[in-house]
Amino acid sequence: MLGFAYLLALLVSLTGMVVLDRRFGLFFWRAPPAAAVVLAVGVLFFLAWDLIGISAGIFYRGETGFMTGLQITAELPVEEVFFLTFLCYLFMNALQGARMLLERRRPS
Repeated sequence: MLGFAYLLALLVSLTGMVVLDRRFGLFFWRAPPAAAVVLAVGVLFFLAWDLIGISAGIFYRGETGFMTGLQITAELPVEEVFFLTFLCYLFMNALQGARMLLERRRPS
Protein backbone atom coordinates (compact mmCIF):
# COMPACT_ATOMS: atom_id res chain seq x y z
CA MET A 1 0.00 0.00 0.00
CA LEU A 2 2.88 2.36 0.75
CA GLY A 3 3.91 2.09 -2.93
CA PHE A 4 0.67 3.83 -3.89
CA ALA A 5 0.84 6.63 -1.28
CA TYR A 6 1.99 9.36 -3.68
CA LEU A 7 -0.55 8.38 -6.34
CA LEU A 8 -3.29 8.28 -3.71
CA ALA A 9 -2.27 11.74 -2.44
CA LEU A 10 -2.42 13.08 -5.99
CA LEU A 11 -5.87 11.57 -6.55
CA VAL A 12 -7.15 13.04 -3.27
CA SER A 13 -5.72 16.42 -4.28
CA LEU A 14 -7.34 16.20 -7.72
CA THR A 15 -10.64 15.38 -6.04
CA GLY A 16 -10.23 18.50 -3.93
CA MET A 17 -9.72 20.56 -7.09
CA VAL A 18 -12.93 19.13 -8.56
CA VAL A 19 -14.85 19.93 -5.36
CA LEU A 20 -13.57 23.52 -5.32
CA ASP A 21 -14.29 23.89 -9.02
CA ARG A 22 -17.83 22.60 -8.59
CA ARG A 23 -18.52 24.70 -5.50
CA PHE A 24 -17.35 28.00 -6.98
CA GLY A 25 -17.85 27.36 -10.72
CA LEU A 26 -14.21 28.05 -11.48
CA PHE A 27 -12.99 26.07 -14.48
CA PHE A 28 -14.83 22.99 -15.76
CA TRP A 29 -18.15 24.16 -14.35
CA ARG A 30 -17.75 27.52 -16.07
CA ALA A 31 -16.86 26.33 -19.60
CA PRO A 32 -16.39 22.55 -19.86
CA PRO A 33 -15.21 22.23 -23.50
CA ALA A 34 -12.71 25.07 -23.22
CA ALA A 35 -11.51 23.79 -19.85
CA ALA A 36 -10.89 20.31 -21.28
CA VAL A 37 -8.82 21.76 -24.12
CA VAL A 38 -6.82 24.06 -21.84
CA LEU A 39 -6.12 21.28 -19.35
CA ALA A 40 -5.11 18.81 -22.08
CA VAL A 41 -2.82 21.34 -23.77
CA GLY A 42 -1.21 22.22 -20.44
CA VAL A 43 -0.58 18.60 -19.47
CA LEU A 44 0.76 17.74 -22.94
CA PHE A 45 3.04 20.79 -22.88
CA PHE A 46 4.55 19.78 -19.55
CA LEU A 47 4.84 16.12 -20.60
CA ALA A 48 6.75 17.25 -23.69
CA TRP A 49 8.90 19.42 -21.42
CA ASP A 50 9.61 16.40 -19.21
CA LEU A 51 10.46 14.20 -22.19
CA ILE A 52 12.87 16.80 -23.55
CA GLY A 53 14.49 17.10 -20.12
CA ILE A 54 14.75 13.33 -19.82
CA SER A 55 16.27 12.93 -23.28
CA ALA A 56 18.78 15.72 -22.49
CA GLY A 57 19.77 13.91 -19.29
CA ILE A 58 18.49 16.70 -17.06
CA PHE A 59 15.48 14.98 -15.44
CA TYR A 60 15.65 11.68 -13.60
CA ARG A 61 13.07 9.63 -11.76
CA GLY A 62 13.52 9.88 -8.02
CA GLU A 63 13.70 6.67 -6.04
CA THR A 64 11.15 6.41 -3.24
CA GLY A 65 9.01 3.73 -1.66
CA PHE A 66 5.96 5.99 -1.92
CA MET A 67 5.64 5.57 -5.69
CA THR A 68 4.19 2.66 -7.66
CA GLY A 69 7.35 2.05 -9.68
CA LEU A 70 5.29 2.03 -12.89
CA GLN A 71 6.79 4.07 -15.71
CA ILE A 72 5.34 5.42 -18.93
CA THR A 73 8.82 5.62 -20.46
CA ALA A 74 12.29 5.53 -18.98
CA GLU A 75 12.54 8.06 -16.13
CA LEU A 76 8.86 9.10 -16.49
CA PRO A 77 6.74 7.62 -13.69
CA VAL A 78 2.98 7.25 -14.12
CA GLU A 79 2.47 9.60 -11.16
CA GLU A 80 3.91 12.45 -13.23
CA VAL A 81 0.81 12.56 -15.44
CA PHE A 82 -1.41 12.91 -12.38
CA PHE A 83 0.90 15.52 -10.86
CA LEU A 84 0.89 17.58 -14.06
CA THR A 85 -2.89 17.31 -14.28
CA PHE A 86 -3.17 18.48 -10.68
CA LEU A 87 -0.71 21.32 -11.29
CA CYS A 88 -2.57 22.61 -14.35
CA TYR A 89 -5.98 22.24 -12.70
CA LEU A 90 -4.76 24.00 -9.56
CA PHE A 91 -3.41 26.90 -11.59
CA MET A 92 -6.59 27.32 -13.62
CA ASN A 93 -8.78 27.18 -10.48
CA ALA A 94 -6.52 29.71 -8.73
CA LEU A 95 -6.46 32.01 -11.76
CA GLN A 96 -10.22 31.98 -12.18
CA GLY A 97 -10.75 32.33 -8.44
CA ALA A 98 -8.50 35.40 -8.39
CA ARG A 99 -10.37 36.89 -11.35
CA MET A 100 -13.69 36.36 -9.61
CA LEU A 101 -12.43 37.99 -6.41
CA LEU A 102 -11.06 40.98 -8.31
CA GLU A 103 -14.36 41.40 -10.17
CA ARG A 104 -16.24 41.48 -6.87
CA ARG A 105 -13.93 44.18 -5.52
CA ARG A 106 -14.22 46.34 -8.64
CA PRO A 107 -16.62 49.26 -8.17
CA SER A 108 -19.76 49.10 -10.31
